[in-house]
Amino acid sequence: MAVTYKKVGIDISEIKKSQKAIGRLISSTHKLQKKAKMTHGFGHYAGIVEIPGGKLLATHTDGVGTKVIIANMMRKFDTIGIDCVAMNVNDIICIGATPISFVDYIAANKNDQKIFKQIVSGLVRGAKKSSMPIVGGETAIMPDLISGKGFGFDLAGMVVGMLSKKQMILGDKIKSNDIIIGVKSSGLHSNGYSLARKVLSKYSLKQKFKGVGVLGDALLKPTEIYVKPVLEAIEKCSIHGLAHITGGSFTKLLRLKQIGFELDNLPKTPPLMQLIQDSGVKSDEMYKTFNMGVGFCIIAPQSEVKKIRRIFKNHKMTTYEIGTISKRRGVFVNSKRIA
Repeated sequence: MAVTYKKVGIDISEIKKSQKAIGRLISSTHKLQKKAKMTHGFGHYAGIVEIPGGKLLATHTDGVGTKVIIANMMRKFDTIGIDCVAMNVNDIICIGATPISFVDYIAANKNDQKIFKQIVSGLVRGAKKSSMPIVGGETAIMPDLISGKGFGFDLAGMVVGMLSKKQMILGDKIKSNDIIIGVKSSGLHSNGYSLARKVLSKYSLKQKFKGVGVLGDALLKPTEIYVKPVLEAIEKCSIHGLAHITGGSFTKLLRLKQIGFELDNLPKTPPLMQLIQDSGVKSDEMYKTFNMGVGFCIIAPQSEVKKIRRIFKNHKMTTYEIGTISKRRGVFVNSKRIA
């Protein structure tokens, strides 16, 4: 029997209902601060407020999910911080913002200075790659709340970004015949781990696979950070939409605009994701859960494609023309609707 995200306890449709309910409550706070006018709120990649002087501030928060379990099992903690930074900055650049500061939150069941230093070393590496200072954080020791033998922890962060109204990209300019450019991912990034761990549990993390290498190392490969090439592309090119391919995978494209996203030229399934699929996950579920080799999408007019792809090439990142925009609403992988 095929394994799905829902069967391992994560029902995306129910989560979206919860998010809508939460959103209605959150919206009641949007006019409380007179010095900051809410410009764009709940439901996109970041919230935006206008501050005195006409500048816009964007905020976003995210974590690394159950990838921390793999880090714990492998006793390797020096890259998980990169993931935490990546999950935040890759989201905030989707609305055109430049990340300008970051704070982290580490919750653990006990104090372990050596492990904390390893986690923070990853945060620092991610911050440097994003050209963004870490301005503070919180370390909470909660043995009654966080269980697990040995060291148990969770990791999250929050990023602040700055932009002008001219730089703001929300997806409203996306139109038919625009091109969808996909940027190569470095691996699973930081999503889908509950499903991946379930179907791969029959293997040892030390086991080697062709094209994958040591399984645990492949699962821990840090999330790619796309900040520098994306910000350069925003500055030099006409871009209609940006999407970080994370939870929900390509279904997330619909948060940009209710239009048609035709993905008919995706890259070959990476070996790690093929291993997951071969272990009992159907193709449709794969494209709704994992990034399938594409960690970020840029939607732009055909005339801008060469220029955009050249920028990413100069940053040593691989891009693909993975599809086009159509008038029929939904996300389609090789003509099959997934959302």
